[in-house]
Amino acid sequence: MVGLSRSTYYYHLKHPVTVLNHRGGHPRTSSTCTSYGRIVSNEQVKEWLCELIFAEGEYYGYHKLTWALRRNYQLIINKKKVYRLCKELGILKPQRKLKAKHPRRLARNQEITASNCLWEIDLKYGYIAGENRFFYILPIIDVFDRVIVDYHIGLNCTAQDAVRTVQAAMFKRQTYNADGLIIRSDNGPQFISHHFEESCIKFSIEHERIPCRTPNKNAHIESFNAILEEECLSKYEFRNYADAYDTVSQFMKNYNAVRIHSSLKYHTPNEAYRLLQQKSLEIQPVRV
Repeated sequence: MVGLSRSTYYYHLKHPVTVLNHRGGHPRTSSTCTSYGRIVSNEQVKEWLCELIFAEGEYYGYHKLTWALRRNYQLIINKKKVYRLCKELGILKPQRKLKAKHPRRLARNQEITASNCLWEIDLKYGYIAGENRFFYILPIIDVFDRVIVDYHIGLNCTAQDAVRTVQAAMFKRQTYNADGLIIRSDNGPQFISHHFEESCIKFSIEHERIPCRTPNKNAHIESFNAILEEECLSKYEFRNYADAYDTVSQFMKNYNAVRIHSSLKYHTPNEAYRLLQQKSLEIQPVRV
């Protein structure tokens, strides 16, 4: 009549609940046992916890305090009870704040039919023989017209440098608040950082990352980096950073203004971009 199963009814007859507020599990104990059989009250354990905090465990969490109680006082105690006692004493360390994670947008197959739809960005290393150290090159290529929109050259390359490079590229192309612009990268530390992700949201750019071990998804910038290695970096032996900066900068200018591309009907990237903007050139859509 009341919808109670027979087994539940008879279980409660055989096992009556003695503590009204007990919701299952072992009831809380008022004492703790040591490894040699001595019973220690919770108040004594709290005193020992305070002593440990002041003596050695100022930066200990409840996990380490549990092991310290076991080592120093031979208590048979688990971390859950130590957590409860620390909470009653108000000596729990504040938990670190977890930063919100940005969901990774995987690179998707699509067809690019215009400039400023998809940019690819990647990091390239160069070597300065005269100073025996490396330097960094961070180019951004427009997949459709093959222009190196902007680039960073430096002895360091942080997320802030990547953001500044993207911002400068947007300024050159006047693409602020332009819907549909996608920037594609690999999973390097500069590109998975919170600063880079938050900046892309601020700039109204959709940032997508290629899956691990799939450089073919970033093929155009990888191809450019191979050209940069073959025609510039491996061709010269740089004496110092200034020499490397000048040489790579000149190569970037020549690539955009002098080097012709068969995919652009044998125009240079700068010429192709200008003709595309004037609707005087038609090239095949790029599938990525």
